[in-house]
Amino acid sequence: MENLENNITVIVETPRGSGHKYNYDAATKQFRLKKLLPAGMVFPFDFGFIPNTLGGDGDALDVLVISEIGTFPGCVIDCRLIGAFKVEQINTDGQRYRNDRFLAVPEVSKIFTGLHDAAQLPPNLVDQIEAFFTNYSRLESKEFKLMERLGAEGAMELVNNAATGDE
Repeated sequence: MENLENNITVIVETPRGSGHKYNYDAATKQFRLKKLLPAGMVFPFDFGFIPNTLGGDGDALDVLVISEIGTFPGCVIDCRLIGAFKVEQINTDGQRYRNDRFLAVPEVSKIFTGLHDAAQLPPNLVDQIEAFFTNYSRLESKEFKLMERLGAEGAMELVNNAATGDE
């Protein structure tokens, strides 16, 4: 049975298969090209954020949308939260901060209709997603330190604690 309490809205910044990273600039209400990834490295799924949240890095919470399709920057997707990587990042100055990464599936997905918790994902896929984030962080000279893998319930608790209530 579906748990409606795990529903979130995601705004896509960077589409699946993209070799470059976009960021939403709230001040200008536009998407800005942030960086190019090394040749051959691409985002495995759409990457975006949960509006009206604030993470430990000072930005909205990051979400990877596991789906059979890729969308486009600015696409709004109603999703079901399925899990998260609880992460500590360390920058070149040794500063430590939380930068959790959430996992979700679109409500309209035909392939992932029965997926409600990250524990249902193939372990190899979860390992590959973790490796992507580890390598992506390394590109920014940051260390990606996985603290814990969470299922849907633990992930939703983190989202609720990060909600800002802003419109």
